Amino acid sequence: MTGSDVAGEDAEGYAGLRIERARELARRHGWASVRVLEPGQLITLEYREGRLNLAVRDGVVERSWEG
Repeated sequence: MTGSDVAGEDAEGYAGLRIERARELARRHGWASVRVLEPGQLITLEYREGRLNLAVRDGVVERSWEG
């Protein structure tokens, strides 16, 4: 199973988790890659199938999405 095979709501279910736990769960759910984004970090906006994005603050996921 790859991240793209996981239901879309799975990509959004990481908010509130500590980053280490979110990465662990992402691996279990088959995400091909996980991108951690700190506040104010510049990012590219290209869509990558199978990538989980985690916006974090103080080690806690505030938002998560696929691509």
